[in-house]
Amino acid sequence: MVTKSKVETLAAILKDLEATTPDIEASAVVSVDGLMIASALPRDVEEDRVAAMSAAMLSLGERTAKELARGGLSEVYVKGTNGYVVLMASGESAVLTALVREDAKLGLVFLDMKRKAEEVARLV
Repeated sequence: MVTKSKVETLAAILKDLEATTPDIEASAVVSVDGLMIASALPRDVEEDRVAAMSAAMLSLGERTAKELARGGLSEVYVKGTNGYVVLMASGESAVLTALVREDAKLGLVFLDMKRKAEEVARLV
């Protein structure tokens, strides 16, 4: 169970991620069951939809990597014409999701997200 103070700490981690990585436009921490834990998403984005899709994509990515003998999953990302959706596991029970600009330097995004995913994993 994630307490209110943990949710506030997670929200602060997300705000810090967006502040230090300008290519990240929005972010969220989602449970592997598809429930929103904390978010820094725009008001026009449906949190429940983001949570459900994030959990499903991470689960499918993990299964694909395992079934095709690619080793442990590092990240999942989807490239669209307006940017990327990047997902990274945060321990056993959470997913760090970010909406990333189309011209982003993905190496830096992955590095910063990995660091924050480790922080998130320690909290949830």
